Amino acid sequence: MQRAAPQEFDRVLSSMCTVPHPDARAAAERFLAVNPGDPATYADVSELEAQAVATLGELTGLDEVVGDVDGDAGSDADGVGAAHGYITSGGTEANLQAVRAARNRRDVEDPNIVVPDSAHFSFSKAADVLDVTLRRVPTDDDHRTDPAAAAAAVDERTVLVVAVAGSTEYGRVDPIPELAAIAHEADAYCHVDAAWGGFLLPFTDHLWNFAHAPVDSLTIDPHKCGQAVIPAGGLLFRERAGMDALAVDTPYLESTSQASLTGTRSGAGVAGAAAALEALWPDGYRREYERAARVSRWFADELRERGYEVPAVELPIVVADLSTATFEALRERGWRLSRTGSGPVRIVVMPHVTREMLTGVLADLDDVR
Repeated sequence: MQRAAPQEFDRVLSSMCTVPHPDARAAAERFLAVNPGDPATYADVSELEAQAVATLGELTGLDEVVGDVDGDAGSDADGVGAAHGYITSGGTEANLQAVRAARNRRDVEDPNIVVPDSAHFSFSKAADVLDVTLRRVPTDDDHRTDPAAAAAAVDERTVLVVAVAGSTEYGRVDPIPELAAIAHEADAYCHVDAAWGGFLLPFTDHLWNFAHAPVDSLTIDPHKCGQAVIPAGGLLFRERAGMDALAVDTPYLESTSQASLTGTRSGAGVAGAAAALEALWPDGYRREYERAARVSRWFADELRERGYEVPAVELPIVVADLSTATFEALRERGWRLSRTGSGPVRIVVMPHVTREMLTGVLADLDDVR
């Protein structure tokens, strides 16, 4: 049998995954076989999860507001501390769980959720699994949610309004304070999907987190720009009631209840996330954001000088209108590229995407034009 080899990252341009930090890799291997889904049995990995969630809370401004919400730190059903959340398998699980918590907390007949056209496809999965109506609203000319359209879509059956902080196609940040206000006016919850952007936005002037707006829940993925190993997403709630709405009894485990979706989980994701956060927050993440921002702006300028239409770069995603022939020629040379839904090519400047790497892309681009 021919032995398979993992994909190298040296020509991967459109993925939101990257090479994990060495500390994350080592920690993941150590905790590979333990189960954070039963924290009473596996106390050490449960403590690592509490540490990781607490750091994610600091990163997203939750530590600035949680004390005003429900007082003492305490402990949630899954062994997680005051930051109210847990390490998920990724953004899809976190987004689905945010929808599930909102549905359970509102308890209305025929519930719906309002999401922008820029929302991740995980919300389509969530709506299907949870039997919730998905209402899509348009984005504006700069690919951000139109608040007026969102307000028009909300009604008495809306349980959740979704905002995006770092969209997967254009790297845009929605007007989150306005969308949170729209949600709460309708007695709905507001969820921010910052799965990719969450590790970049702390070093910008954007209003996106718990301290900036009355956001109720938030997705942030350590296995993306956080440089943890896969699988390691993150789900955070402003209030403990968000986690309580997810909890089910687990009578045959040492732990008496569980709020996570997947039940048994590998400790690799939890330990890898905790190690990456300890190694990189905040200074390492700041340096990487500044590097990626410089490289993105440089690459966008290089493409514009060659006559390509390139929208303004907000977060480190560069979108360009390459022709089909050019796109296919670059793929034939081994570059792993993808398109946005409307057609332009997107390049995500992840930690493994360097200026030298993109210089090679430009050389091939010049050669195939």
